[in-house]
Amino acid sequence: MLRSTLLHPDILRVLGGAGHGSKVLVADGNYPFGTGGHPEATRVYLNLAPGVLNAVDVLKVLVTAVPIEAAEVMVPKEGPEPAIFAEFRNVLGKGLPLRPLGRFEFYDAARDRNTTLVLATGEQRIYANILLTIGVVPPP
Repeated sequence: MLRSTLLHPDILRVLGGAGHGSKVLVADGNYPFGTGGHPEATRVYLNLAPGVLNAVDVLKVLVTAVPIEAAEVMVPKEGPEPAIFAEFRNVLGKGLPLRPLGRFEFYDAARDRNTTLVLATGEQRIYANILLTIGVVPPP
């Protein structure tokens, strides 16, 4: 029996095979899951119903499972920063800034060959997508 926070077998399998530089996309309910990631990326549909599971809940579990060295977010063309970004920052910690990307720049980044996992959430807030780059585990 596993003792870690992350228990989902498909997500564990993909993360176990991922390495430094691999990317994980946590996507909101409006994201084009079928075409908005690399074609060979594993897709896991956690979007049981609107609002279940949300992007922040998924991010909280991911940061317990793998080191994160970079985080990219989709930003609107104009207007204020989406409120969810503050929640992302809170989960990731002060040492990891969010790198803003325009909509189509974000789609291109998510389609990169290093994107190994696309997680569909039931997040209802818009611009609640975050692309994580897996870092390294330093030696003891």
